Amino acid sequence: MYQIEQEQIEDWWEVESLYDLSFAPGREALSSYRLRSGVPCVAELCLVARDSDGVLGGAIRYWPIRIGENSEKALLLGPIAVHPTRQGEGLGGLLIHRSLDIARANDWKRVVLVGDAPYYARFGFKKASFLTYPPPTNPDRLLYLELEGNAFLGIEGLIKSG
Repeated sequence: MYQIEQEQIEDWWEVESLYDLSFAPGREALSSYRLRSGVPCVAELCLVARDSDGVLGGAIRYWPIRIGENSEKALLLGPIAVHPTRQGEGLGGLLIHRSLDIARANDWKRVVLVGDAPYYARFGFKKASFLTYPPPTNPDRLLYLELEGNAFLGIEGLIKSG
């Protein structure tokens, strides 16, 4: 059983340590980090999952972005990480579902991420061939989700900081 709560300032170092453990060295050199630089996260969507002993099992963060010529608002999902000893328990899915529910309740309409299409397809994400992500990014890993019907209709182009 996990307690899912909004990430607090005192969780920051522990969450960063989880991301360091979960991702390759140099993760902060990725294009996603350039989009996040100097931009506050969307705090109500940044969640941590702790077990009954208070041990961090997973974390997810979101950032505001803009898309295309009209600078349409969207969310950038990520990073999300589950501690290696907790993988396979459905914790990542729980964090994604809970955070997307909160995003819908807060009137967000669009989500973009860079990730593994087969994994994220179960949450409704699809390949975003109509969007352009800052390089270096494999365009096959750029995915989108509409939180409201036709939220991406007529939206295309470059993703930039929000």
